Amino acid sequence: MTNGQPGLRERKKAATREALSWAALRLAVERGLENVRVEDIAAAAGVSPRTYNNYFSSKAEAIVFRHRSRILRAAEALRARPAAEPLWEALTQALVEPFDGAEETPDPAWVTAVRLLLREPSLQAELIRGGARTRAELTAAIAARTGTDAERDLYPKLVASAALSAMQVSNEHYLSADPVVPFKSLFAEALRQLAAGLPEPSSS
Repeated sequence: MTNGQPGLRERKKAATREALSWAALRLAVERGLENVRVEDIAAAAGVSPRTYNNYFSSKAEAIVFRHRSRILRAAEALRARPAAEPLWEALTQALVEPFDGAEETPDPAWVTAVRLLLREPSLQAELIRGGARTRAELTAAIAARTGTDAERDLYPKLVASAALSAMQVSNEHYLSADPVVPFKSLFAEALRQLAAGLPEPSSS
């Protein structure tokens, strides 16, 4: 680390991990998870299978990494938001920012394939396994911003859980919507409704 920023070695490792995760997801979507080997993922990312094994212990872990990483980056981004910014505005900006590279016009075929992929028991188990850590990191960032205690106080845990539930529901809606809709704007709207206190929809 130099001046609070990752050094060259750390950046290279992060880039390799991201490339492996993306390759694992892309190949699993194209071929089905059971038809993808570690050797295939490593070759697609331009590294050796040994290098792959230094980063991930399973295909499921590699695929889920990008989702987990976005939440951890959001927790870091929240800590860096201006102190005077209202909590839900800062939280929304931090959570939505990692999706800046997401397609605004998603490919229906890709969405359908991802929907099928996420039914895999190994991926579902991996999402649950890593959920506690990502929730804890986001809770800690919210607690630091609000002057609450991440261990003892209900508030930061409740806000983190609500925000992550909004992400999950947005993802489910994204994967089932017909026609397909952009995830980023969908997620931002879900967070906006949470910030507004989930008012009942107008009857008009």
